[in-house]
Amino acid sequence: MPAAAQRGFGIYIHWPFCLKKCPYCDFNSHVREEVSQERWRAALLQELDHYAQLLKASGGTGRIVSSVFFGGGTPSLMAPETAEALIQRIRKHWPCHNDLEITLEANPTSVESNKFAAFAQAGINRISLGIQSLNDQDLQFLGREHSAAEALKAIDVARQNFERFSFDLIYARPEQNKQSWQEELKRALAEGTRHLSLYQLTIEENTPFHGARRRGEFKELNPDTAAELYDITNDVMTRHGMPNYEISNYAHPGEESRHNLTYWKYGDYIGIGPGAHGRLTLTDSSSLGKKIATRQHRAPEIWLSTVEQAGHATRTYDSISDTERFEEMLMMGLRLSEGIKRADLCNETGQDLTNLIEQKKIEQLEQEGLLFLDDVRIAATSEGRTRLNSVLSYLLA
Repeated sequence: MPAAAQRGFGIYIHWPFCLKKCPYCDFNSHVREEVSQERWRAALLQELDHYAQLLKASGGTGRIVSSVFFGGGTPSLMAPETAEALIQRIRKHWPCHNDLEITLEANPTSVESNKFAAFAQAGINRISLGIQSLNDQDLQFLGREHSAAEALKAIDVARQNFERFSFDLIYARPEQNKQSWQEELKRALAEGTRHLSLYQLTIEENTPFHGARRRGEFKELNPDTAAELYDITNDVMTRHGMPNYEISNYAHPGEESRHNLTYWKYGDYIGIGPGAHGRLTLTDSSSLGKKIATRQHRAPEIWLSTVEQAGHATRTYDSISDTERFEEMLMMGLRLSEGIKRADLCNETGQDLTNLIEQKKIEQLEQEGLLFLDDVRIAATSEGRTRLNSVLSYLLA
């Protein structure tokens, strides 16, 4: 088994459809009047079959699936029968861990929460709810289709149906203050979740929010206030036994998202569905194995027809150089509070860390309190993670 697969082997399934496009969202999501569940189920199964054959033909056998993640879009809009068929096909193609984590992203509308029991029956054992706010006024600003009351009801339904549940909140919203955010955090923690994803609002290009800000329809929160909210977030969550194991993700020990940890630890994963990306290590003549980046066709209808005609819709199988492997591993792994094991870096690149980064750069960042290095690992400090883009730019320049 490749070293990367030992750090996790996940399968990501992208469902690209939403009831409505949120104004802050730049994900590959689309609104459609009608979706053929049968055609999409068959195509996603066919894409899974394609990757099973690819790995079998290239020495990729022996992998054990550690996680499955249904993302989007809004995958809770798919039929539970589709999720069940995909889970069964995955179990047919690969051995799975006894505690296989199977996550479904969902919105907390009543239409979707009414399907939670069926999704649990289909094999989903962890749900991630896109709550985003527990304040009705801010939910309206964020373009969400649910109220705070509906959100709390959906959390209760999730608690009744799934072994594990998590939900997302977006903070640093316009005019948000420290007191209101602390109160919202306390309301969230009172729901008993053991994992929270807490994201600062960012305005991405080509989103409705980007145009609205340019037109002066709202002002982003002052950066200093946003930084204070981040510090408050870390303080409150740590005091509740849920420190951030990644920049924006907080969990009780042992409740981290195993699927996302596969990304951040630079494990292997298959990505199927429109626009999905993957990273796979295949057998070649080198001891490291050949690392490839895969990418599916982005447009839903083209993806679907391509799979039906050609058997798959993967557009690229790009080889990743050893240098690129190191850079990707550094960019992902320094997001984690635990950082990156030096042994994992060596296994991935064939070289020790000291051969890949100038020692004076590491020493400079250590002196500034942004980086930590010992014989076992390299990690960004808490301050370093808040300035990670700058840290990475300096290290990789």
